[in-house]
Amino acid sequence: MDVSPLLFWNVLLTLVVAPLMYNIRTNANEIKRVNILLNKTREEIPTLYVTKSQQQMDIARVLEVLDKMEQKIDKLFEVK
Repeated sequence: MDVSPLLFWNVLLTLVVAPLMYNIRTNANEIKRVNILLNKTREEIPTLYVTKSQQQMDIARVLEVLDKMEQKIDKLFEVK
């Protein structure tokens, strides 16, 4: 069998370049998928954590309630 340059080139493209291109395309699709998941995660994470202003408001409310309770306890002890 005579190995012509055209046959050699076809074998090279089939056995080397085609799987290489397939792997590159697969990796590119996987990178796109991971980027989409990362963006979704970036959108969801802020909903899980409290912001500094929300925390300050909650603490202020708790302190107000504690102050009211302290005033009621003081009034209770003043009567006796």
